[in-house]
Amino acid sequence: MKGLRLTAFMFAIVVAGQALASGWDVNVISSQGLLFSPGPGSTATQVPVVVNNNPPAFAPFIVTVTTLPQITFTTALGNPNPVLVGDGTTFTGGTFTAQYTISTRPGKGDLTGFNFVVSAFVWDYGQIIWTKKVVCIDTSEVLFNGSGVFSGAAYAGGSNGFHNLNQFVPLSNTCSNLLVIESFVLHIDGAPAPGSSTASLLLVEQDWVPEPASLLALAVGLGGLALRRRKA
Repeated sequence: MKGLRLTAFMFAIVVAGQALASGWDVNVISSQGLLFSPGPGSTATQVPVVVNNNPPAFAPFIVTVTTLPQITFTTALGNPNPVLVGDGTTFTGGTFTAQYTISTRPGKGDLTGFNFVVSAFVWDYGQIIWTKKVVCIDTSEVLFNGSGVFSGAAYAGGSNGFHNLNQFVPLSNTCSNLLVIESFVLHIDGAPAPGSSTASLLLVEQDWVPEPASLLALAVGLGGLALRRRKA
């Protein structure tokens, strides 16, 4: 009888291990800035992306993670230029756009939301306008569509200095295959550059959250294993 319990315990360990070993495929499609000067043309800048604990990489790339996806666009480290207009540069406007997908592997719960973090710096006529959309690839349903703005003190209600957004965003529905599209527009509203007016996008991060039931099931399963082992 004890041997049967040991066999069942080992089988459960294998099953739990397989669940933990599965994960999410993160496909970073694009991560690019464009900076504009008063003259013709634009300057492209590539923004490195950090996925979980992996080293920074330039899009496109695909990585599989076994812990909840964390995608960080290090816009202050753009190559050859940070995503910044005004200040000591000749850039008067710019954009940053990014796209990526997350596909859930068997054994992991659907993703239900994310913690959205943005860090920026604006001064005088500096302004950053952002939009973000999350779409379920399987159904084409828009699960989130949001926008916001960071404004310097030259605008009504604005303020000079660092601006930080840190908020949890629940999706309108669960989904196992997500497409995320985000866009940031930076400008200094015609102010001279170089000059005091500045708009700098420092960092864009999203930490994803799974379906609560999947976490509960895994916790109960592992807790039950520990309890049965003590009784044996």
